[in-house]
Amino acid sequence: MPELLLELFSEEIPARMQARAAEDLQRLMGEALKGAGLQATGLRTLYGPRRLALVAELPEGTAAVQDERRGPRADASGPALEGFLRSTGLAREQLETREVKGTAYFYAVIHRPGRPTPVVLAEIVPSLLRRFPWPKSMRWGGTSSFIWVRPLKRILCLFNGAVVPFALANGEDDGHGLASADQTEGHRILSPGAFAVTGFADYAAQLAERHVVIDPGERARLVRDGVAALAAAEGVEVVPDEGLVAEVAGLVEWPVPLLGRIDDAFMDLPPELMRTTMRVNQRYFALRRPDGSAAPFFAVVSNIAAHDGGRAVVGGNERVLRARLSDARFFWDLDRKQALEAYLPKLDSVVFHARLGTQGQRVRRLERLAGWLAGRIGADARLAARAARLAKADLVTGLVGEFPELQGIIGRYYALKDGEDPRVAEAIAAHYRPMGPGDSVPDEPVAIAVALADKLDQLAGFFAADERPTGSGDPYALRRAALGVIRILRENGLRLNLVDALAEAFFGYPQAVGATAEPEFGMAVAQDAMKNGFQPDPGSDHPPMVAAFAAGLLDFLADRLRVQLRAEGERHDVLAATFSAGGGEDLVRLLARAGALRSFLEGEDGANLLAAARRAANILRIEDKKDGPHRPETDPARFAAEEERALSAALDAALPRARAALAAEDDANAMAALADLRAPVDAFFDRVVVNDPDAQLRRNRLGLLARLRDAIDQVADFSKIEG
Repeated sequence: MPELLLELFSEEIPARMQARAAEDLQRLMGEALKGAGLQATGLRTLYGPRRLALVAELPEGTAAVQDERRGPRADASGPALEGFLRSTGLAREQLETREVKGTAYFYAVIHRPGRPTPVVLAEIVPSLLRRFPWPKSMRWGGTSSFIWVRPLKRILCLFNGAVVPFALANGEDDGHGLASADQTEGHRILSPGAFAVTGFADYAAQLAERHVVIDPGERARLVRDGVAALAAAEGVEVVPDEGLVAEVAGLVEWPVPLLGRIDDAFMDLPPELMRTTMRVNQRYFALRRPDGSAAPFFAVVSNIAAHDGGRAVVGGNERVLRARLSDARFFWDLDRKQALEAYLPKLDSVVFHARLGTQGQRVRRLERLAGWLAGRIGADARLAARAARLAKADLVTGLVGEFPELQGIIGRYYALKDGEDPRVAEAIAAHYRPMGPGDSVPDEPVAIAVALADKLDQLAGFFAADERPTGSGDPYALRRAALGVIRILRENGLRLNLVDALAEAFFGYPQAVGATAEPEFGMAVAQDAMKNGFQPDPGSDHPPMVAAFAAGLLDFLADRLRVQLRAEGERHDVLAATFSAGGGEDLVRLLARAGALRSFLEGEDGANLLAAARRAANILRIEDKKDGPHRPETDPARFAAEEERALSAALDAALPRARAALAAEDDANAMAALADLRAPVDAFFDRVVVNDPDAQLRRNRLGLLARLRDAIDQVADFSKIEG
């Protein structure tokens, strides 16, 4: 089929916007073509610092279409008929009349002739460009309202080798005089000037001759492999950073990796500090020795192949890096003139959140909560409290003020300088983790206690202040905090009662207790939990409102766990069924029960019992509406069939056994107890009529089904199992 080639050539597009813009261009063009009756094949996009390109195969034109629409009744007049005529573009005389089930209706038969593809493209491309969804756009020149991410210079649009003629002018708006053509430009410095192309193969070949690598994946490969080769020649290796590879590939059209040297005077700085300085400010790649220590080299990717082999480029970048590292050393030396603890008073003037106090107040909450958690996970409570006390102190240091990415890491170095216990220092560095899906979790007990305290305090505080995530946003990263708690508990196999932990975190806020208590603090979450069926336990150690608040937060954590399991390919419905049966405050225990239930359901006994449980639940739901609820109570004297007696006896045996097994955390035996119900349940449904004409027999049998439902609910709520 004929080929479409579209290129949008502009000033430099920010690297972070290029991939998303290419996706949007492919999506919008695909939708527009489909809506116009053109089916594209092989549609793909390419992008670089100064261009977005799209190539696809399209038919020569659209097919002729005949569309029939039924309108109002044939005796209609006024607005109904006028509206129908406007929507079809026909006159009254052009309508047909047809009878449908004895009533006459107007019909419009609309004939649309096929159109050449270039004509269609000339209509849809300008419209697409005017509504293109850049995150940020700009105006330029003052002659048009047309906006683009950076000034748009050229539009190349070819179909079957010929220019598709159109312009961006719209009425009195001249669209900056931009119109389609067959020309583009090569590298700004190495191959300046415009040139014409005849199709995609010619386009790609001529760009390559003019020092432009159009494929972003190929540019990334050249960056990655080129830097790795330079490092290997010096006996060192690149610190992996795919994010930087992608960013640099979006900054250069002709990647030329070069190697520079770091002055020995800076090699005593923390490697994390040097890497951050190089990456954030200059987009340099950090290198390391085989033992993991920092190497005295950096890699920079130039956009030109210089005649001197890059010596001048390297020299200039070495001077820039020297200045950057000198600034970093100034803050490093200045900060260490006083102990890390001396920075704590400054935290009292840093607002954490308007309703949640200052960072200083937060530190005092973390100190208390970390000590409490330490006693429940086998950590040293004194060290955990000390680490929590110092965990946020580096936020007000000069170095973290300059490089916020280093919070925690710099605190670790300063704590070690002050002679703090190494476990305290490591906890300061690790308490923010995990920062994302690819980040590891802390595994040392003191660090775990502080990391959990940090996240639980964050969740309890923002939920109590009713700053919960919404479908459109999560400004306080509460989903990430919840997932962090989940991963820390799962990956370390920690048994922790989350209801108690969340309540303890809640009690750390003065708004929750005491003279400064706010009646509405946490109330929204508690009320929602009660609306969702939460009933406070009269024997609970927590006040009813606090218990409801903790339950609401636990539901949020369970929902995050279900999302995580779904991402891992696990059955989230099994988790929901297990959670509904209770015990969700201990995630590790909950996951073990869910795993045992999943294995049980994969067997024949589990599948059959699931079917029986659903049948029982359906019968009870229907009959409860008539004269329920039907309680799980039976009168053995009213059993009229042997199958009733057999099922009752099986329930009498299975329920205590399942309860005992669950209490002993013996999930296999709990499932085995349920499996013993299969045969009597099958026999009951095969031979017993539940809705017997005898009202007493019917009620007794419904009570037996309620007992069956309650027995199964001890392990899981089978109604939540999908499939």
